Amino acid sequence: MLLLHSGANLFQFFILPLYLLDVNPWWALTLVPIAALNNPLWALMHEAIHDAFHSSATINLAAGRWQSILFGSPFQVLRLTHLSHHKFNRSPLEKGTEMYDGAASSKFIASCKYFSYILCGVYLLEVFSAWLFILPNGMFRKFGARLLEQGDRQEKWLAAKFLDDRRQREIRFDGLAILLLFCASAYCYRGHWPAFIGIVAVRALVVSLMDNIYHYGTQLKITLSGHNLALPRWLASCVLNFNYHRIHHTHPNVPWTGLPLLYAVSAEHCDDKFFTAMFNQFRGPLSIEQLAPPARLTEELPLLTVGLEAVQTEG
Repeated sequence: MLLLHSGANLFQFFILPLYLLDVNPWWALTLVPIAALNNPLWALMHEAIHDAFHSSATINLAAGRWQSILFGSPFQVLRLTHLSHHKFNRSPLEKGTEMYDGAASSKFIASCKYFSYILCGVYLLEVFSAWLFILPNGMFRKFGARLLEQGDRQEKWLAAKFLDDRRQREIRFDGLAILLLFCASAYCYRGHWPAFIGIVAVRALVVSLMDNIYHYGTQLKITLSGHNLALPRWLASCVLNFNYHRIHHTHPNVPWTGLPLLYAVSAEHCDDKFFTAMFNQFRGPLSIEQLAPPARLTEELPLLTVGLEAVQTEG
């Protein structure tokens, strides 16, 4: 599977513009099936994020970094922001979701932010946030220290992780590799700019659009939550069983191949169909009052973080 994604990306970035488009512009249609591989690419990186890609830590990290370079954002940026999602899932602090505080923001402003997230914004944030790491070291550390002092719990957790020297070096190296890869590809497409812009735009759209469908409308403060979404078996395999999302949040380190069995033995159910859930998110943002858990749950589990610290947080 890693070879499939590597080959597809190298084909669209270099082989197509250098050898095929000048011969026949209709070769650009090959970008359509390749576009369908964007979310499976993220799903495969997701395995590396949870150390489930390979039993060897070295191979797992190398594969994750290589895939993230093809994806367009450094592995440690994707890894830590995703692990923070597991740690702070459905907390009102979590950014990039449909939640908003009705007392602090109008629904119109919340809608502008929300639709910018799901229509390309999530991917663009993943890409451009990495460039914070090219700031001069003193400036970067000052920024991180300010977050540690004044940020919310999620921002403080992320700042503490990102201030690690080893991670900074890795992110800077991967960021440089990404810059070289995408600039070289853009140069190869110099006679076919719309095709290159289309590759990036479609990736931004499909990755952002799928980001929050597994959590849209779920209650606040229930960390180990998410939607299980019904998909035909062959399509579920294409997205590495990402549709069993509540199962994944309950067992985050189980490889994708083990999720259907866990779904079966735990007598779980699907909350909705996958594509219905995708369209449901266009209902727009929801206030934290609408998403608040029932009073009995609030009394029993003030911030349902049972098992929270057990979720992989990469020490």
